[in-house]
Amino acid sequence: MLQFMIQSWRTLAPLAGGGFLIAISLPAAAEPVAPVAVPITGGATAKPAPAASANAGLPRSRVVYDAYILGPGDSLQVELLDIPELSGTFTIGPDGTMYLPRLRALYVEGLTVEELRYFLTQQFKAYVKNPQLYVRPVGYRPIRIYVGGEVRRPGYYTLSGQQSNETSSIDEEISEKTGLTASDNQQALRESQSRFRAGRGLAGSVLFPTVFDAIRTAMGITPYSDLAQVQVTRKQPLSGGGGRIRTNLNFLSLITEGNESQNIRLFDGDVVSVGKSTVVLRDQLLKAGQTNLSPQFIQVYVSGRVVTPGGVTLPQGSALNQALNLAGGLKLLRGKVEFVRFTREGEVDRRTFSYNPNAPSNAYNNPILMTGDIVRVQDSAVSAGLGALNEVAAPLLGIYSIYALSNGAFR
Repeated sequence: MLQFMIQSWRTLAPLAGGGFLIAISLPAAAEPVAPVAVPITGGATAKPAPAASANAGLPRSRVVYDAYILGPGDSLQVELLDIPELSGTFTIGPDGTMYLPRLRALYVEGLTVEELRYFLTQQFKAYVKNPQLYVRPVGYRPIRIYVGGEVRRPGYYTLSGQQSNETSSIDEEISEKTGLTASDNQQALRESQSRFRAGRGLAGSVLFPTVFDAIRTAMGITPYSDLAQVQVTRKQPLSGGGGRIRTNLNFLSLITEGNESQNIRLFDGDVVSVGKSTVVLRDQLLKAGQTNLSPQFIQVYVSGRVVTPGGVTLPQGSALNQALNLAGGLKLLRGKVEFVRFTREGEVDRRTFSYNPNAPSNAYNNPILMTGDIVRVQDSAVSAGLGALNEVAAPLLGIYSIYALSNGAFR
């Protein structure tokens, strides 16, 4: 019955308009402030679908924060107190079901850990009197998120948690405290390790993906990225009424002040959007260039009347004059400087101006550069005339030389 209700909710929820979008501000990843509900605009707003029967008896709240939604690939440790034959570690299959002793296959995709604990408790009541059940995630699936807005490479990305280097030292500490070593009973050792990690809150010593990881995976920011306006949109669990919640982050405070509360953990299905500024934020770009958020260097192409034309590699936040200097400087006979940039919107930003070595950075005639920009120093009237003369004179000189050699050979 529960599985049927959950499946029905998933079928009808998109037709109901998707629930509510909640605008919230998170001062800390684990303890956000109270939200303010904002209805979805641009269409009819329907009430969220009622939670499934697995949620009956659970404390209800408008928004459930940081509630990990289970899905295929997650592994969970299920312990039925004093009944080891019904306990163990189980993995959610590709079809969203988890196979347990006695209960067989149960559809659990879309539930949170607490919802699953309550659901399994109700199911085990048919076999165990007053079951006491404990559920703990021990393996997390890779998450698939979308990173959009003003990043260098928007799109879908798959991120995985990384194993902490702390694991080996923790195992040594476990052995010291429990008196068990690898030569002892392996099952007893694993159980002791599991209980110890649970007490330390180490969830398998996994470092979860965060907003920082998402932006870095999308190849970092652009000169127009506004890190003070980063949005994260997340699925709401069934017990919260479904739909999605949204938070605004001042991610700039992370790289300027080390404010980790703005670098929240990401869940499967999250959407990260970086705001766009109408002007180049050079100070922010330089600050981000000092971290590993974006690539440290960019590459542009310089051609025309320079000493060494070709590709030039520059630090993030560099301006056009720096590229010209790295290309060996301008030749004596030169014309105006042409700057070309192909924008993401399919437009071309083309500028032609006189070279000014003292122009401030981010001025019209000394723009901040991005990867892929083209800088070309045009010919002057004199150099263009000399070039045209050489093009005409070179063939004539070759013909005359052949004629002279021929006459000399036949004399």
